[in-house]
Amino acid sequence: MTRSTDPLSRGSLAFAGGPLGRHASGRAASWLATLVPLLVATALTMALSVVERAHCIQQGWTGSDQFWHGCFSDLPALYQLGHLHRGLSGYVAGSGVTSDHPVLTGSVMAMLGGLVPNGTLLGQTRWYFGLWAVVGVVLALAVVWFVAASRPRHVADAAQVALSPVLLMTALISADLFGVALVSAGIWAWGRRRPVLAGALLGLAVSARVYPLLVLLALVLLGARAGRLASVGRALAAAAGAVIVVLLPFVVGHPSAILRFLQVWLDSAAGLGSLWMLPQLMTGKVLPAGAVTVLAILGLVLAVLAGCLFAWSTPRRPTLAEVSLVLVALALVTGKSFPVQSSLWLVPLVALCGLRWRDHLLWAGAEALHFVTVWLYVGGLSRPERGLPAGWYAVFLVLRLIGVGYLAWRVWRTATQRDGERDDERDDELDELAGDLGDAQDTPDRFVVRVG
Repeated sequence: MTRSTDPLSRGSLAFAGGPLGRHASGRAASWLATLVPLLVATALTMALSVVERAHCIQQGWTGSDQFWHGCFSDLPALYQLGHLHRGLSGYVAGSGVTSDHPVLTGSVMAMLGGLVPNGTLLGQTRWYFGLWAVVGVVLALAVVWFVAASRPRHVADAAQVALSPVLLMTALISADLFGVALVSAGIWAWGRRRPVLAGALLGLAVSARVYPLLVLLALVLLGARAGRLASVGRALAAAAGAVIVVLLPFVVGHPSAILRFLQVWLDSAAGLGSLWMLPQLMTGKVLPAGAVTVLAILGLVLAVLAGCLFAWSTPRRPTLAEVSLVLVALALVTGKSFPVQSSLWLVPLVALCGLRWRDHLLWAGAEALHFVTVWLYVGGLSRPERGLPAGWYAVFLVLRLIGVGYLAWRVWRTATQRDGERDDERDDELDELAGDLGDAQDTPDRFVVRVG
């Protein structure tokens, strides 16, 4: 089945106006006719994400009930434990406000915490979650808009964000959606030939989470292949500038916040969802934190090497989204922890890669099974008679890792197939995400690794 006959890519999107035609890229009305219903669908998906947490909103995020009802969220817990009620000024000045996230995410969390009115703990956590729900809707709408605007000839692919089960399950578990929106904006800016803006946005994203470093690496790899590193260099300089601007207030007021997330990572053992948690689940033996750190670093090195091979050896130059997805997917699979919300980083990349809905739903199905079973396993740590045994959780953990690996394999396979061999139809048009590298589309690549 070719991508053009994928029943969910076109037929099921008839209500949204269908994909933009080959000769209709300049018709703003057609573009909006597809986009506006997708924005409405995004708001509905986020509303369902709130409804899914109705029990915790009513009863609070305490005890094991939040796991049995699958409504756990890090946000209320971090509000309480991090003293976020003291607001942004307290965080920047180091006045008792803490965050295990990079400083830009921590700043946004503290700023919202400062808006919560006084009251009972349950009332304050409800307020904080509600504020994040409102912000989350805006961020999700932004992600859909940027995905649609990045590939205007394939605007209907943004439905893979708007209607994604992964977005529904994970958007309100943590503050990751903030960083995802910045990355989506950065990729859009690069595709629109604005390397400085793209670099600044990706630099802000790095200040919010570390995964965007891999998107910057993807830019470098593609720039090296095309022999067009000048624009990439401007983007990297802008990214560095953005990071410095974000860090400056903390250098003066709260320097320990800058590297707190790294220290927490170094001290932690294998976390939920991690490949390195399997020995603990299967044998009861916990790998030492130092050993897990070494394994995670080796996994990251492997991800980088695989990304280099992918970017430099395929018959056609991969897109920025494709290289980024391979890098991020492998980094997630080999990381020290792989919490359910981390999969959110893959959602816009899947849409930007133009993967079929079949592939998306296979992956999302594995994510959904893991989403249910991880809470049953965690709840079972306090009530074993009701929870999921460790061995069964290991099965669904592995299934999820296979699902993420499948996404990377599908992207790799599509890029490595030559003309006439692909089962996915590709338009005879320039890469919409290429940006300044698009000028090199019709010229030979400067750096290519031949394999086999």
